[in-house]
Amino acid sequence: MNCTLPDKTTDHEQTKKMRRHELFTWQKKLLLLLYILCFVTGYSQTATSKFIAFNNSKVSYMGRIGMSDSCANFYWSGSSTTIKVKGTHTLKAILADNLGNNYYYVVVDAQEPFKVKLDKGKKTYELVSNLDEKMHTIQLFKITNTDNRITSLYGFEIDEKGKVMQTNKLPKRKIEFFGNSITAGHGVDVPLDSSDSGAPQFFNNYKTYAATTARYFKAQYHCTAKSGIGIMVSWFNEIMPEIYDRLNPKDSNSKWIFKYQPDIVVVNLFQNDSWLVNQPANEQFKARFGSSKPSENFITNAYADFLKTLRSKYPAANIICCLGSMDATKEGSKWPGYIASAVALLKDKRIATHFFPYKKIGGHPKAEEQQLMAEDLIAFIRKNYWK
Repeated sequence: MNCTLPDKTTDHEQTKKMRRHELFTWQKKLLLLLYILCFVTGYSQTATSKFIAFNNSKVSYMGRIGMSDSCANFYWSGSSTTIKVKGTHTLKAILADNLGNNYYYVVVDAQEPFKVKLDKGKKTYELVSNLDEKMHTIQLFKITNTDNRITSLYGFEIDEKGKVMQTNKLPKRKIEFFGNSITAGHGVDVPLDSSDSGAPQFFNNYKTYAATTARYFKAQYHCTAKSGIGIMVSWFNEIMPEIYDRLNPKDSNSKWIFKYQPDIVVVNLFQNDSWLVNQPANEQFKARFGSSKPSENFITNAYADFLKTLRSKYPAANIICCLGSMDATKEGSKWPGYIASAVALLKDKRIATHFFPYKKIGGHPKAEEQQLMAEDLIAFIRKNYWK
């Protein structure tokens, strides 16, 4: 009888195959386990955050903020929101910007601010990531121009164990500024080697004389300013008397309700008018004046009419009519005189004039020049209104 011995080589190969199969199976199980752990960890991280809606009663706002059912909308330069937190290491904001390239300051406990750039679309931004668990106040402050950029705030995220605290009551003192590029913050941060002073990244309303003055007096701050705007004529279609009462400055149907009644109103306008009235070829000159330059009486009355309009909205406010520090106040300029004549026409004892000295160099005021303007205005207000 022929007998065949088992093929040891074959058995060995089969054993190796079985071991490889078992190893592959364990590898798959291990990968699956790791995947599950990663998923659970990620879910856990998401679940450990807490959402604070934009309309939470403990979140405060300053400026002309548009409130909808789903978000708060920021239009004007210098608008801000403030939240106070405790027991959280991070603070995030859910924001949507319609155009992007929009800049905000994050101010933690009134310390040195830092800049956040917003992209187009809806996104969650980490504003602060290294907080201790003590109480902290964080302000989000729009430093770019009042233009077509609109930011929508949906809410904040904090750590699950964190708490939102009641923000301090808004200051009793209230101030509002009506102005152009100087007040909006055009070119405040522009480097010496750049000629693009109007770029969004070089605007900084937080460093303007207006915001600095408001902070000095610990006052509520509203900034109704837009780069390029005038009282009679602007570098674009709208003039200040046409947008001063808007919530959304680009929407003529969007009206601001004047519940905010400032103690002091500062008007710093006429810089753009002073240029454009001498440019008959400009399209805005043609649209506003036709072919003839406005007379001195027309200029004076236009300013007086705007002051009457403001007085109708703010019957108890002290109004300070400023001008400068650009070339509308240089030696020999007639524009301070136009303003003084307009104020004299009204015979309103609560309207005063205060002109900033011409800074004697071209361009918009930089941060240092804005600080000098702030010190000048602060001294004037201390002398006449607030100590």
